[in-house]
Amino acid sequence: MLFNSLHFLVFFPVVVGLYYGLPPRWRNTLLLLASYYFYMSWRAVYALLLLATTLLDYYSGYRMSQSPTKQQRRPWLYLSLTSNLGTLFVFKYFNFFRDGVVQLATALHLPVGTGPALGLLLPVGVSFYTFQSVGYIIDVYQGRLEAERNFGRFALFVAFFPQLVAGPIERGGHMLPQFRREHQFDYARIVSGLRLMAWGLFKKVVVADRLALLVNPVFNNPRQHPEGPLLLLATLAFTFQIYGDFSGYTDMARGAARVLGFDFNLNFRQPYQSASVPEFWRRWHMSLSSWFRDYLYIPLGGSRVAPGRAYVNLLVVFLVSGLWHGANWTFLVWGGLHGLYLVLSTWARPWRERLAQFTGLAARPGLRRGVGVLITFGLVAYAWIFFRANTLSDALFISRHLFSGWQNLHGRQLATLLLDFSQHYRPELAVAALGVGLMLLVEYFASRRSPQVWLAAQPFATRWVGYVGLALLILYLGIFNSTSFIYFQF
Repeated sequence: MLFNSLHFLVFFPVVVGLYYGLPPRWRNTLLLLASYYFYMSWRAVYALLLLATTLLDYYSGYRMSQSPTKQQRRPWLYLSLTSNLGTLFVFKYFNFFRDGVVQLATALHLPVGTGPALGLLLPVGVSFYTFQSVGYIIDVYQGRLEAERNFGRFALFVAFFPQLVAGPIERGGHMLPQFRREHQFDYARIVSGLRLMAWGLFKKVVVADRLALLVNPVFNNPRQHPEGPLLLLATLAFTFQIYGDFSGYTDMARGAARVLGFDFNLNFRQPYQSASVPEFWRRWHMSLSSWFRDYLYIPLGGSRVAPGRAYVNLLVVFLVSGLWHGANWTFLVWGGLHGLYLVLSTWARPWRERLAQFTGLAARPGLRRGVGVLITFGLVAYAWIFFRANTLSDALFISRHLFSGWQNLHGRQLATLLLDFSQHYRPELAVAALGVGLMLLVEYFASRRSPQVWLAAQPFATRWVGYVGLALLILYLGIFNSTSFIYFQF
């Protein structure tokens, strides 16, 4: 069930109405049943996998709560990690590693059979709910969190439908206490949640899905569009498409949870306003970034070790992050690029300061930040090529041709080239440009607060002009063909 579907448009108001109409003691039961229905609307059989993960991690956490020492808790930690990561490996990575082993053996002229390939459909959201459950188990093992004794409450923590399939990845210490509280009907809170849902829907159906009409023809067939201007246009379009798509989903998830009385952590904070790649990762997919920081980077030693080891830790974390996104060499390269960016950013910090002093940028912080934003945006946009490309070969082709052909183009020729390409997409180009411009404008003025909070602070007439205008933009310019969210594939 997609947030941008008619199915959800019926499902969500029914759940909200029943939730506030039922006695408080039945509300979590309703949410749990609704969450499993929500998940089963994709493929019912995989609800059994979700249930199995929940049962095993609940029992592991319970047994750890009965064990006073880490040594006694360790077997249950290993059982949970083996089960969760093993599930991910079987469903997501088995064929990728199998093909890699076969290719390596072939290159080394070693006799090896191809072995069977698993024809398993990847369960939607498996990476998200697995990581959320693993985080809970590690917190219990470390003593940072008391194990949840109520099975239904823990099952709801794992399966809560607003964030089940694409995050944010929540922590047990943040969400479990909320499931213990009684949530009263709060008109202002519900209106706030609906505003956030509407803003997320705008970013998805007006911005992201329109940009997809420009991105997909180029990235799906890059050799049919080898001209540098078109490749650059598609790359920039995808840069904003994935932001509109993923942050739009997150806004809708946070808004839906808020309507029901729950608070999710912020997952995006104007990431394209970042002046460095480290700052970008403090603003982009913040729940996943903090998960890798707390459960992988710090256990590896973080930055408390020798510089060389710290650089290796960064590379490992981002390679794993790339692999988390998908079993494809393109994602590994994307993660490796960001790891390399962070290593170089850390290593070159003294040189950047000297350069800033030499050029005078140190005395002009606003200009210095502006330059940093442009450079960071360029680096991030280039890495998105590998994230979006279907194959590594396609990504390398686009990289090689990204700036080719420009020297042979005059202004009129460039305009003709773009118009020829966009003759079937002219309305989409105009709408996409309008949507991106409005999205960036609103988020620029709301950089210290979320856009819907900024709108709520305006006078009554301004608010309702904004509400009606946003609704009209969604209704008349949105694409309502139930296009899946990009991060659902992870």
